Amino acid sequence: MNERRIHQLFEISVLLKGAHALIECIGGIALALVSTASIVRLVNALTQEELIGDPKDFIATHLLAWSHDFSLATKNFYAYYLLSHGLVKVLLVIGLLRGKLWAYPASLAALGLFIVYQLYRFTDTHGIGLLVLTAFDVVVMGLIWHEYRLVRQHLPTR
Repeated sequence: MNERRIHQLFEISVLLKGAHALIECIGGIALALVSTASIVRLVNALTQEELIGDPKDFIATHLLAWSHDFSLATKNFYAYYLLSHGLVKVLLVIGLLRGKLWAYPASLAALGLFIVYQLYRFTDTHGIGLLVLTAFDVVVMGLIWHEYRLVRQHLPTR
């Protein structure tokens, strides 16, 4: 693959990370603003018809149980987590797209920490989405590392 294609993949992957970061920020803000009672009401409304038709519906019963166990502390944790995680990634994406030298190692470190946390969470949840996200993060890290090496090669020597 030529360097132009690799750079295009780098830019696309960073833009996707940026879009994901914005969604996390919006989700964190929304979660912070919505009460746990509103979440329970929403889940009740969404699952009511399904449970009338099939009282043992796997998804609806689990979603309903989850909403009733969703505490204020849990809500606040997820709101903080999503917002902080999203803001960090937004700042790193801006730095990467502007070619700021500090953004490359900072992005590698942040993604490395996110990967460690995602794998830790996977051991608890076994959510396949975490593995997909982790695989994407590993690919993005490879592209960032490649781009960083190229940027450093073109720096003037002192």
